Amino acid sequence: MGLRPDGTPGRVAMVSVHTSPLEQPGTGDAGGLNVYVVETAKRLARAGTEVEIFTRATAGDLPPVTEMLPGVLVRNIVAGPYDGLSKHDLPGQLCAFSAGVLRTEARLAAGWYDLIHSHYWLSGQVGYLAAERWNVPLLHTMHTMAKVKNLSLAADDKPEPAGRVIGEEQVVAAADRLIANTDLEARDLIGLYDADPELVTVIPPGVDLDTFTPDEKAGARQRLGLSQDAEIILFVGRIQPLKAPDVLLRAVAELIRQNPGRRENLVVAVLGGPSGSGLERPEELQKLAVEEGIGDLVQFHPPVERPVLADWYRAADLVAVPSYSESFGLVAVEAQACGTPVIAARVGGLATAVRDGRTGLLVTGHEPSTWAQALDDLLRAPHVRARMSRAAVRHANMFSWDHTVDATLETYAAACAAHARPKLVVAAG
Repeated sequence: MGLRPDGTPGRVAMVSVHTSPLEQPGTGDAGGLNVYVVETAKRLARAGTEVEIFTRATAGDLPPVTEMLPGVLVRNIVAGPYDGLSKHDLPGQLCAFSAGVLRTEARLAAGWYDLIHSHYWLSGQVGYLAAERWNVPLLHTMHTMAKVKNLSLAADDKPEPAGRVIGEEQVVAAADRLIANTDLEARDLIGLYDADPELVTVIPPGVDLDTFTPDEKAGARQRLGLSQDAEIILFVGRIQPLKAPDVLLRAVAELIRQNPGRRENLVVAVLGGPSGSGLERPEELQKLAVEEGIGDLVQFHPPVERPVLADWYRAADLVAVPSYSESFGLVAVEAQACGTPVIAARVGGLATAVRDGRTGLLVTGHEPSTWAQALDDLLRAPHVRARMSRAAVRHANMFSWDHTVDATLETYAAACAAHARPKLVVAAG
């Protein structure tokens, strides 16, 4: 398509192998990455850069191409069986997926894509091959990194395999630019993966500030059928050890043991579906709630559409994000945009997403007793929560998808300009 007058690409190929932008976040492997791809693609199209998203087809009735919205196409590439493949099985399908991507481009006019933006290491492997074949720059966003995850595993979680670590190192070395969500992630790319600091750009993700807005708690609770008098703690996310919902349940059980009277009004709402290693034991969290004696307090709900999710955030007194690792923590920012304080683990990007003591609390470690104390501190202090609520909205408003896309377009333009420059060849001797 060719570069636009301002140097930004006219058409971008986005690659998201393991999770489709058409899937509901909170199910399977769909989560913050899906939201990131959808929101950035939508705004890139509005800014005049067309986007085509390559993803793996997970159903036989999907058409080869789906128009998600004007200027954004989703290309569903057949690679392996539609069902039954976990994210960990997908490296064996990268050859088939890459072949589908290359065949698609071969049927199009020469120079159809100006740039590739891959998301997650599996996509980076495909982007690496396609960028060399098409002679276009490759931008990559890691979202999560194996070396970082392996440094802070849950007790019952499995370490990321060596094959993923090697694959990530290859993608980092091949990328023309790397986009990090936070300064910490940039330091991890440089320190753990030997990324060139000149090629790493920090661009925080955004939040949909039209959907996630403060509103009356009473109205949200009425719409959701929740008691107006309840103390509600909310967990939103995929049910897997990495996200640590078990830490929250154990903390709540400790809270009840310390103060049995709190049982009368306390509600713990868990929104999400099994994912990752959590798929091996899909009922484990429900069993834990019963074992800990709080089965009557915990409500399990499937993932919901974004407007309904916003009501859940508004209805809650607190949102808990006890993850062992987060590159950013989109749930934390969405909750704050709705005016709800957040209690989060002091890990990764959550230290950027939550302002400790001002918009919520950051908890060091994952001991249930420590988390129980943090929950108790805020549940006992409605005036503190009210102050945090106001600060949370102001803090969340700093994270706009429009700002994310503006900075991304600047990075695209820089990558395209650098790619077009003649390469210097130094003679031996």
